[in-house]
Amino acid sequence: MGKAKNWWVHVLLVIASIIAVGPVVWILSTSFKTEQEIFAGSTDINFIPNEFTTSNYEHVLTANNGMFLTWLTNSVIIAVLTTILGVFLSATAAYALSRFKFIGKNMVNYSFLLTQMFPGSLLVIPLYKIVDSMGLLNSYLGLILAYSTVAVPFCVMMLKNFFDTIPYELEEAARVDGLSPFGTFWRIVLPLALPGLAITAFFSFITAWNEFLIALTFMTTESMYTLPIGLQQFVNQFRTDWHYMSAGAIIVTLPILIVFLLAQRFLISGLTSGGTKG
Repeated sequence: MGKAKNWWVHVLLVIASIIAVGPVVWILSTSFKTEQEIFAGSTDINFIPNEFTTSNYEHVLTANNGMFLTWLTNSVIIAVLTTILGVFLSATAAYALSRFKFIGKNMVNYSFLLTQMFPGSLLVIPLYKIVDSMGLLNSYLGLILAYSTVAVPFCVMMLKNFFDTIPYELEEAARVDGLSPFGTFWRIVLPLALPGLAITAFFSFITAWNEFLIALTFMTTESMYTLPIGLQQFVNQFRTDWHYMSAGAIIVTLPILIVFLLAQRFLISGLTSGGTKG
């Protein structure tokens, strides 16, 4: 009887699911439609293409002498290295904030929180000045460092909550058994914080994979573009090639989907336990 009373909750969930999934299904459908069908001017909602074609994907992968594959390679390299650097910096910083007492600890905590209060667009100019002064514009390293500064503060706050939930007695026992401080961190703390590390890695990867403004500002040659900038090539002043844009969007989404599926069980447990302490 209780379930029957809550029927409206299920209705709302179904509606919310349709709203969330609908645009994705529409983009997927559009990626298999011909240009004539897309620009026919019909007002009918048609999720099933009248003429199924894969030419949009073929064009995207081969256009500009296969430049899309170069952009894909750039995105993979930058996202993976940003993830590795972001997890390393976040894990070590969060562990220090969780376990050690030092002067200015609260100030460091507040500084990480403060950076989350401002939109990322405000960081573009100062980051550009810093990276330019280091001579790292239009390079992998410059963009990786910029992305890390954006991702690390949130990841540090997230991981600190995980480290706070790990009993310190486990580390004391490991020290008694002869482990060094780094060995305790590596062999005891990190395995127990694996769900938090998964969230950190996923967030860092998404930050680097989807970011557009910083990449557009830092990368000045076409061969160094990432995928979000590359997709912009299908938009010009007078029209948008929606059939190519949709196909490119689906290709860009696939790596994120694969990463999510691989880390799904850690993400679910991490999101449920990372916000608790004690």
